[in-house]
Formats: sequence, structure tokens, C-alpha cells
Amino acid sequence: MGERPAEAGAGATERQPVVPLAEYAGVTRERFLQEIYPLRKPAVLKGIELGPCTAKWTVDYLSQAVGEKEVKVHVSAGPQMDFLSKNFVYRTLPFDVFVKRAAEAKHREYFISEDEKYYLRSLGEDPRKDIADLRKQFPPLADDIWIPEYFEKEQLFSTVFRISSAGIQLWTHYDVMDNFLIQVTGKKRVVLYSPRDAPYLYLSGSKSEVLDVDKPDLKRYPLFAQARRYECFLEAGEVLFIPALWFHNVTSEEFGVGVNVFWKHLPAECYDKTDTYGNKDLAAALRAAQILDRALKTLDELPEEYKDFYGRRMVLRIQEKTYSTNYE
Repeated sequence: MGERPAEAGAGATERQPVVPLAEYAGVTRERFLQEIYPLRKPAVLKGIELGPCTAKWTVDYLSQAVGEKEVKVHVSAGPQMDFLSKNFVYRTLPFDVFVKRAAEAKHREYFISEDEKYYLRSLGEDPRKDIADLRKQFPPLADDIWIPEYFEKEQLFSTVFRISSAGIQLWTHYDVMDNFLIQVTGKKRVVLYSPRDAPYLYLSGSKSEVLDVDKPDLKRYPLFAQARRYECFLEAGEVLFIPALWFHNVTSEEFGVGVNVFWKHLPAECYDKTDTYGNKDLAAALRAAQILDRALKTLDELPEEYKDFYGRRMVLRIQEKTYSTNYE
């Protein structure tokens, strides 16, 4: 795809050139593990048998199957949700009420405005210690979906049920586990960035401060223009493989239902034992960050000229010892 012309306004810029994702049809477990998985790049998988969910999960069916079970949902006045500024509120609704509202463009009953947006990311019963599990939180739906078992059973971490209003856009972030985004109904646009482009994404924790990836404010975020943009449109019945550490920004083009499947591709002891979402940095990375903070405090004892010099030497040493040439 070519570049699109800039739109007028503060921070307007030419849109980043788009790198389309690789697409594979009829992928078996063996082919995924041998040909696709070792590349460590996102890929769209088509033609995987997902079970009756793709036909059954209508608004009416979901409402009747799950009923009045209470769910905690995000409610946003606008389409772009920002986890850093928290431009949304959490509200609790009966599931059947929620799913009908999420499918509407205008609401007779609402919290913020008649065109507010809704988003459900399922949680464990106690989110502080319980992991999202479709079979436990939504048992009437569990047998409708056939999870692609392209990993060992003991590696499975969570199955996250997601429902989004049309137009809602989630913030750019990364997870520390591999995952499948299964689009059951509806359509999503997914924009992704390589882990190696982290220096250009203005990170705050695991999230990017650049909220609008289509029309970024390059006066505020000038390095963002250097990030390589990968993109796909995920149709109903398709699966997106998102390797760990790849940044992703998801927009629901239509009202849609999906399931995220996260699995631990590294030994279990690598992960933070308190992580119930799959997005806490690995235990060794957290320890390294703490050591670095102590080293930087030590440099504060030096005059500015020396602190600058030894800081640059530290950066060069980190690059020499940790940067890889094996990944994009």
C-alpha cells in the first residue's frame, strides 16, 4: 500500500507506509509450529475450524445463553480509549443488557451519552488472583468455541472473552505471552509494531502514549514516524497470531465478539506469579530494571559532564550485550 496524503491540522503528517501481514489458509497445528511460529511475526490464519460459535453467537443467542449474569464493562464517550488518561468509566450491567447496548449505535438508556461505546474484557472472579477462563466465567458458551490447540495444554494461560461496540479503538500495548485473537463475529482492524520499534512508541509501562496511530501528533511524538506499521483487517472466523512483545492497536470496525487465547511459551518460572492478565514484564526483566534504577542513582553522584559521558557508555554496553540481529 502507498502512503496517504496528510490531513490538515496540528500535528498532521503523512500516514506511515503499511506492511500487510502474512496470511495462511487451512493451517494445521504441525504447519503452524514448523513454518509460522518460528518466524516470531504476526500472521492471519484462515480456515481454522472454530466450532458453532461463528454461526450461533448472535446478540439474541448470547443474551439468552448468558442471561442476567453481571459483568464489569468499560464505557467511553468517544471511540478512542486511553488507558493512561482513563477517558472511560467502569460500570456493572446484566450481561443481556450490556450485549444489546454494545450492538446499538444510539441508546435510550446510557451512562454518559446516547452514543457511548461499550467494551467487555472478561476477568476472573477475583481479578487480583483469578485468571480469565471462558469455561468458568461463561460456561454456557464454552462448548460453542473450539480453541486451536497449537501449543501444549499445560502452557495455556487464559481465555479472554471480548465484546466491543462498533468503532471502539483500544490503546496500543504489548503482552508478554503469545496469543491468538479469535474473531468470532464482526470485523477488526489491527495495527501492530515490532518490539524493536519500542524506542519510537513513547512507552508508559506496557502502553504507548500515542493514542491516535492514524493521525499522530508528530510535534509531540516526532520519533513515532520511524515506527514501521503492520496492519490487517480481521474478518469473522479468522485468527490473528500475535507473538509476545508485539505492540497492537485494535479497532472494532463493527460490533463484534472475540476470544483471546494466551499461552506461556517460556518456562513458567519466567513469568510474574501475580500476573493475572498476561502483561506484567518477566521476572528477570523486572529485576534488571531495578538494578538499572540503582545504577542510575549512583550516576547522580557525578557532575553533569561525567554523568552524561558514563550514561552514554552504559547505553553502548547495553546495546552491545543485549541487542539482537535475529528479529525485525
